[in-house]
Amino acid sequence: MAEAADIQGMSSSPARRRWLRRTGALFAGVPLLAGLLQLSAAPDAHAAEQAFPLADATGSSTVDVSLNALSPSVPTDGDTVTVSGTVRNNGDQTVTDAHVGLRVGTEISGRAAIDDAAERTGFNEYVDGAEVGGKYVEEFPELDPGVAQSFSVSVPVKELDLGSDGVYQLGVSLSGRTPAAPYEQVLGIQRTFLPWQPDAADTKTRTTYLWPLISSVHLTAETGPGEQQTPLFENDDLAKEISPGGRLGQMLTLGKDLDVTWVIDPDLLASVDAMTRGYQVKTGDSTTTAGKDQAVAKRWLAELQEAVADEEVVALPFADPDLASLAHNGRHVTGSLSRFKEATDVAADTVKTVLHVEPDTDFAWPVNGAVDPSIVKVATSAGADKVIARSDSLKESASLTYTPNAARPIGGGTTAVVADARLSTAFQGDMTKAGDSTAAVQRFLAQSLMITLQNTGKQRNIVVAPQRTPSASQAQTMAQALTALQNGNWSQPQGLAETADAKPDADASTKVPSTSAYPSSLRKQELPTTAFQDLQNAQRNLDRFKVILTNQSRVVTPFGRTFNREMSASWRGRATEAQAYRTAVQSYLDTLAAQVRLIEKSETKLSGRSATIPVTVQNNLVQGVDKLVLRLTSKQPTRLEIGDSAYSEQIIQVSGGHSQSVKFDTNANANGEVAVVAQLYTQEGQAYGQSVTFTVNVTEITPTVMLVIAGGVLLLVLAGFRMYTQRKRAAARRDGTAPGDPAGAGPVPADEAAEETREREGSPEPEHPSDPAPDTAPESADRSGTGERVDR
Repeated sequence: MAEAADIQGMSSSPARRRWLRRTGALFAGVPLLAGLLQLSAAPDAHAAEQAFPLADATGSSTVDVSLNALSPSVPTDGDTVTVSGTVRNNGDQTVTDAHVGLRVGTEISGRAAIDDAAERTGFNEYVDGAEVGGKYVEEFPELDPGVAQSFSVSVPVKELDLGSDGVYQLGVSLSGRTPAAPYEQVLGIQRTFLPWQPDAADTKTRTTYLWPLISSVHLTAETGPGEQQTPLFENDDLAKEISPGGRLGQMLTLGKDLDVTWVIDPDLLASVDAMTRGYQVKTGDSTTTAGKDQAVAKRWLAELQEAVADEEVVALPFADPDLASLAHNGRHVTGSLSRFKEATDVAADTVKTVLHVEPDTDFAWPVNGAVDPSIVKVATSAGADKVIARSDSLKESASLTYTPNAARPIGGGTTAVVADARLSTAFQGDMTKAGDSTAAVQRFLAQSLMITLQNTGKQRNIVVAPQRTPSASQAQTMAQALTALQNGNWSQPQGLAETADAKPDADASTKVPSTSAYPSSLRKQELPTTAFQDLQNAQRNLDRFKVILTNQSRVVTPFGRTFNREMSASWRGRATEAQAYRTAVQSYLDTLAAQVRLIEKSETKLSGRSATIPVTVQNNLVQGVDKLVLRLTSKQPTRLEIGDSAYSEQIIQVSGGHSQSVKFDTNANANGEVAVVAQLYTQEGQAYGQSVTFTVNVTEITPTVMLVIAGGVLLLVLAGFRMYTQRKRAAARRDGTAPGDPAGAGPVPADEAAEETREREGSPEPEHPSDPAPDTAPESADRSGTGERVDR
């Protein structure tokens, strides 16, 4: 960001009069200073621009000064500034006659000068200024080596002799003596910034602060059995985050007292909402336990609903997709952009359902605000027309002497809302230490005031876009800085939509950096192309699975949201975890699809020329399946026909938790074994699941059957002979004689009479119990049943 050459538009105030007096005193001392410099034996020893190294009692270390608190962060006339912290003797010798005092350095002239001052080490008596001294010090008779002691120094603002409105460097120094250097010297110093704006600015900077409620992926694709579809969480981390004192618990508690723009990932809302009912948590690769934090989830959602009521809420696409990864590695993989569009479409509905507010979905937010033409193209492909960039990506011209408005057109009807990089990154470090937190707050306030002072007559609209997932300590530091800023005299809060609609500066940069300018450190963290290819394959499998379902939404909706989670920006830098998540999703989808399957068959014996072969389809899903086609194919149709050809098909329907046996008519043309394949297909002709191959053993004419036939022929011959003899005897009786009975008086035997009766009436031969029974069912015209219950 370009810096102002001069601070313009200073207003007259008591502070300014104090500055004039101070400046006059400085000039009055110039002749004396010149004389002293002339007497110096080493001309550069006390050069005004050369920092004196801190005095060293041992030759290797100094006293460490830690500034843990400064109050108020933004003082005004009549205030008393209190600074507290600790001092620690890191040397080997005892420090005596020590005291801690405050020093006010020269006024800082620009935003870059603040950065330089923050990096400066060592003590420079001209830059760091004279000690306030007097009664405004805390004394330490002795500081033993390795011992830390606390201090607190309070000084009225009027004693600080501050000049005009601006930013001053405030030093906290420890002076003392050591045996090696028995004279008073500065042994340690810590610096911070003191913004000074006692009167309201004529034109306040309008500041938009984004307050992100974003988390990592917590929900798996799996759900419990039954109609309720109980969600399964990867772990219990989300419950910890939303608990009081947790990261998201702190973000909510702090944010509701601030004037901010809420930026929310709808997946977070959906996940917490799922926790308000029954849910399961993974405890191992194959074990789960019941979730117990329903009350925590309900309380967090209730507080959030109250906090965002009548406030500006920006909804990110569902699961916060990684726009840069999608642009660089995924947009050429079929289906990737359509999944991003789905994530955008469901965002508003999710927020409205859970929070009962209408969110703004016109904004896209790439990671760290880093943009290039491909990222902008992807970001706007789903309907967003505003892209939140950052000033270290979309950089300003060096000729611009002030910080311009955030919004600027970048072509194609798209507006880039450029967040200020210095303010946005102010709280990314470790804020768990009080000293680091205090330094970050004061530097943030100093940079903010300097924006206003760059051009006091020009209205500025600034955006601050912090890291996506601030820690609890970072959130606390952010809230402290925002509270001080919103109570200050140079800034006023404003919503993101209003900032985006503000008139752009004519001289502000509108050139989107090239793709090659995208930071390599960020590119290394992106999802690879293989991640989007895995998504593509999973989508294909889902498409093949869903067409057989009677209630597709039970599967399509949860898997659709899971696919969105696979593209989340939260996977950056976690390649192993991202791959494991994708693998688990695909595995679970395969498991579901395998619940509809063919039952394995052993060898089937087919006796006779025709019979039916049953094939069983099992559905272990909760819901029914239909639109499935079962095809039975003979590998040798010249020997065994299925129906009247090489194969036959039947459309099947199977209720949830049931199985169904489907019967196929067959015709055998020759003896021997024939391989038969059963395969399920969708109605579109795509194979579904694993095929089942079994052997049909055709035994049309067996040795047993030959014996039966031979026995039948013999019986026919004997029956014919007996018929012949009976007829001959009957003829002899009519002639008065009978063969073997000349008198013709003998009766006809009873068994012969019965035999003759059977012959006349055509009665069949008695059944032979030794005939073998076929193991296939006889042909039947009856249709297969709708299914029978599967015992589990």
